[in-house]
Amino acid sequence: MTTALYTHSDCLAHKTPAGHPEQVARLEYIQDTLSTSRFDDLSRHEAPLCEDADILLCHPQSHLDVIIASEPVAGAKQLDGDTYMSPGSTQAARRAVGGCIAAVDAVLSDQATNAFVACRPPGHHAEQSTPMGFCLFGNAAIAAKHAMERHGLDRVSIVDFDVHHGNGTQALLWNEPRAQFFSSHQMPLWPGSGDAHETGGHANIHNIPLPPHSTGVHMRKVYEAEVFPAIERFDPQLIIISAGFDAHTADPLAQLNWATEDFAWLTQKICGMAAQYCQGRVVSTLEGGYDLRALADSVAAHVTVLMENAS
Repeated sequence: MTTALYTHSDCLAHKTPAGHPEQVARLEYIQDTLSTSRFDDLSRHEAPLCEDADILLCHPQSHLDVIIASEPVAGAKQLDGDTYMSPGSTQAARRAVGGCIAAVDAVLSDQATNAFVACRPPGHHAEQSTPMGFCLFGNAAIAAKHAMERHGLDRVSIVDFDVHHGNGTQALLWNEPRAQFFSSHQMPLWPGSGDAHETGGHANIHNIPLPPHSTGVHMRKVYEAEVFPAIERFDPQLIIISAGFDAHTADPLAQLNWATEDFAWLTQKICGMAAQYCQGRVVSTLEGGYDLRALADSVAAHVTVLMENAS
């Protein structure tokens, strides 16, 4: 079995203004890194375009209509304080959703053990009818709903280790008892949500606030004490990762002090849980990470561990 990689050049057409942290270069650095010989064994696929019905698993038609209508014919259109669209943004966002859908299909049909979706824009801040935080559609939440609604799964765990709270995924899955959502994130930090008392409609939401300037050592202790035991109790049939790498100490948008090795450790632990409970089935999708070198190095470490667990 292999690790599947889903990406697409359309995701380079989603352009933000000069100086914006969620920039085209993020994906270029990742694609360059994953094109080196150490990643020759990846099973490479173009991320397909999703259907409207895929987006509507989590978002109302009105939200999809607004996103389509908001795409400019030239330049950049600002949707909120930091979320932009350009010509090609809707197509890129459809690739990001489509890549997650295809990755779930591949993993659940045993075409791959696990998968990484290297697409942008990211998704974990998009709420039902609100694009925000660089995100247009809830990629990870849609992948989870696809696994549940179309593959019949009734226990999907989502682990979001982005430095910012996954408010969108939380909102989209708040009343979904088949989905277990974890978000570890710096607090205080934008978007300001993610208190531990936010537990969802079925005690299915688990928020793990981390103090500014805390290290990977602290993260490891918290995951060992809180996250892994809860995953064990839930006994998932699939694990989805919202893989944000902005908790890295070099990242300019936050103040956590994780090292590249911490992402490798966390990926290994998640893969170990997946091996124990769901035949190794993991789908990981790119979220944040804004220091380009740290992002590329952390993705390389993350994907290397996925590959080691797929062999």
